[in-house]
Amino acid sequence: MYSAAAASPPPRRDFISVTLSPEEAVGAGGYNNSKAWRRRSCWRKWKQLSRLQRSVILFLFAFLAVCGVISYTSMGEPWKSLTNKSLDDQRTEPEIPGLKLANPAVLPAPQKADANLGDYAELSPQKPPKPPHVWRGPSNLQIKPPRRDVRLKTRHDTSRVVEEQVQADKEEKTEKSIISWRGAVIEPDQSTEPPSSKIKEPEKPSSVEAEDQKEPVPINERQMAVIEAFRHAWKGYKDFAWGHDELKPLSKSYSEWFGLGLTLIDALDTMWILGLKEEFEEARKWVANDLVFDKNVDVNLFESTIRILGGLLSTYHLSGDSLFLEKAKDIGNRLMPAFKTPSKIPYSDVNIGRGTAHPPRWTSDSTVAEVTSIQLEFRELSRLTGDEKFQKAVDEVMKHVHTLSGKNDGLVPMFINTNSGQFTHLGVYTLGARADSYYEYLLKQWIQGGKKENEGGGEKDTHIWTQRSTYTNTCLLCNFFPSKSCLVLQDHLVCFLPGTLALGAHNGLTADHMKLAEALVETCYQMYAQVETGLSPEIVHFNIHAQKGHKDVEIKPADRHNLLRPETVESLFYMYRFTGDKKYQDWGWEILQNFNKYTRVPTGGYTSINNVQNPSNPEPRDKMESFFLGETLKYMFLLFSDDIDLINLDKYVFNTEAHPLPIWVPA
Repeated sequence: MYSAAAASPPPRRDFISVTLSPEEAVGAGGYNNSKAWRRRSCWRKWKQLSRLQRSVILFLFAFLAVCGVISYTSMGEPWKSLTNKSLDDQRTEPEIPGLKLANPAVLPAPQKADANLGDYAELSPQKPPKPPHVWRGPSNLQIKPPRRDVRLKTRHDTSRVVEEQVQADKEEKTEKSIISWRGAVIEPDQSTEPPSSKIKEPEKPSSVEAEDQKEPVPINERQMAVIEAFRHAWKGYKDFAWGHDELKPLSKSYSEWFGLGLTLIDALDTMWILGLKEEFEEARKWVANDLVFDKNVDVNLFESTIRILGGLLSTYHLSGDSLFLEKAKDIGNRLMPAFKTPSKIPYSDVNIGRGTAHPPRWTSDSTVAEVTSIQLEFRELSRLTGDEKFQKAVDEVMKHVHTLSGKNDGLVPMFINTNSGQFTHLGVYTLGARADSYYEYLLKQWIQGGKKENEGGGEKDTHIWTQRSTYTNTCLLCNFFPSKSCLVLQDHLVCFLPGTLALGAHNGLTADHMKLAEALVETCYQMYAQVETGLSPEIVHFNIHAQKGHKDVEIKPADRHNLLRPETVESLFYMYRFTGDKKYQDWGWEILQNFNKYTRVPTGGYTSINNVQNPSNPEPRDKMESFFLGETLKYMFLLFSDDIDLINLDKYVFNTEAHPLPIWVPA
């Protein structure tokens, strides 16, 4: 697993020789560089020009002079306003028809975090030292593309945890201001208008001055540990899989799914949030120079939407760099053929080079989660571009699903046919794989749209969120159908639900949702705590009848793998953000320690494992999923932060791949 670095070849030296002939020597009748000689030479050249050539040159000089005067006159006021540092002079954000953003802002430019804590097997939960003071927020998100060079003055200090900080005490000046964060600005009594069908180029917004400014929240030791883990994972990806979809850290190679650099795109906004400026800039160069969607390749509509489109849109909002919006528009347009079906239920696969789409080779069904978990991204793309075709396509899907029969008390079957538009495999329900994010996006579309939409997009009153469960003796679905056959098990994927319930309660739904969230997140934690490695398997079975010598959680051999999934950490983040209970941070810290202990590869990267029940040999699988950088470590970093304005949940909503998108506010 260890490899010695190859010695770099000695630097190559180049030499240039210049030989002057006697005729070129000074005093030999050649060029002597005197002012008089240069003056005569220039005048001679000028006289050799024709009258027409001299007229054209004089005209060009006159034209440039006139343009300079006009530019100076028109740019005088903007330059004056840019240099005005008064916090009282606020400028107005350009509006998008019918919509504006809650406290619009752009996150500060990422800071270098050149931490290199070495390859360690386990992190020690010691009392953190006094952390360095580093700017993290407040964020200043623009709903239109701000200028590329938006930056925030940052200061980089050294600490015991960070061994190396490059360019210490370097300050970068900004041309934008910071606004005060005072919570959500949501008016539920107003209406949200759909985007105009007319395609229009996004305008450059003016920044908004601050009335006041919060003190920066320093990065703590646990966040520094997350940064170090990310940098270690990124090292493996950069060394062995750069520009490819996923890293295979043990074999020091890569695997391809779509051939579109999934890990890199998934990790862009994580690097921005973690302040990894150097890594972000080199990734941006790859996006600018090497990310090409015009290629003959089939991509999965759902996965490419949540990872690529969602990642590009999120990074655009956080960085203000229009490059990412242009790439998002490109991939968004190339995914649209998936919606050309008889039922408007999209096909699962799209060839983004040929512009064709088709269902899976083995069936004409799509999973319900796939077709109903692309709405946040396409709706946001419509809002940014002014082209309603993206939102119209995904809204039609939701409207159609809402009208279908075959539901049971708010639960939907797992499959839907793209030809007939009807549910298939009726009577089988789950909150896990193939249906999970359907329920997540019901709430999040409603939040994204300013909590106004009741059909077509978001929907808040789903009965599934009113049931009760505890981790020791219940199965969520058995609570719905106690008289029917029910498997008493839980996917790790279901662990998104506590966070979603807590988010709903935070946004005004019944307080019972928070109580259920607290019980369910305890279940998810026990999926880690009751396992030998402290890492959760993919699926657990519950012992609903107490038996001596048996744990509450049992694992079958086929289910004991761990894929570095984010769902539990995601819910821990929501629970800590809304309750302030430190136990959720402690649980997350335990999980991070165990990731480092059992999945970290010394030469770079982390690997999925096959056996969470064998600490001595967890059987590494040689694969690091893109969501480990895009979701798991991002939620870890946010969980350990005490800054509620670092991705404020009253201003952003996360897509199902942990890419934050802005919440709309009706005009």
